[in-house]
Amino acid sequence: MSKPAKAEAARGSLPFEDALKKLEGIVEAMESEDLPLETLLARYEEGTRLVKICQEKLAEAELKIRQLEKDAAGEMKLKPIDLSEEKS
Repeated sequence: MSKPAKAEAARGSLPFEDALKKLEGIVEAMESEDLPLETLLARYEEGTRLVKICQEKLAEAELKIRQLEKDAAGEMKLKPIDLSEEKS
């Protein structure tokens, strides 16, 4: 992964679809190629960063979905969520 790509992934600004596609490529390469241990470890490390990004993006999406409610006119809008309910 290039330095700008690593920085982007580290910040979590990588779109979910891009992170997932890169993760799938890493898994495929690790399964199909005969790679040296150092390369495998580097790809594993990169994969774990991408998994974290994907999990964070999915958690954000789930939170937004849970916050949606219909207003009186029947239109969907975000409602505030009580985080104290989440922790109990």
